[in-house]
Amino acid sequence: MSNKELIISFYKAFGVKDFKKMGECYHKEAFFEDEVFKLNGKEVKAMWHMLCLRGKDLEVTFANVQESESIVTAQWEAKYIFSASKRMVHNKISAQFKFKDGKIIEHKDSFSFWKWSGQALGFTGVLLGWTPMLKNKVSEQAANSLNSFISAHPEYQ
Repeated sequence: MSNKELIISFYKAFGVKDFKKMGECYHKEAFFEDEVFKLNGKEVKAMWHMLCLRGKDLEVTFANVQESESIVTAQWEAKYIFSASKRMVHNKISAQFKFKDGKIIEHKDSFSFWKWSGQALGFTGVLLGWTPMLKNKVSEQAANSLNSFISAHPEYQ
């Protein structure tokens, strides 16, 4: 399977919330980073597992998967209700992947935290979404949530 085909398989699995198949796409030493998380190894798989289980209304679409040299890029979108505020979020994300031994070794997602926070948190997000303070608070809450999830799932410990 080519790197591009692996990423298409990853997003197809994400679209049906198949976190096991998503996890199989990652190298055991994988690194993931986005505007909220910086994760290594099993934490990456745990994050997708948590998001798939908790995202009952999550809709994922992807497009424009491109391969150049040893890097694959893609665009993807997530639509869901943010549980803390019950507000609708439509997040547009750019992804970049690097590979080792036929698996994802590095995955970086980029999106506008300010736009996301405005949708997810309303006026507070619009007002403070550009500040490191809000970004750090959201990252801390997400890390605590993931750590609790990992504690309840021994396969990620």
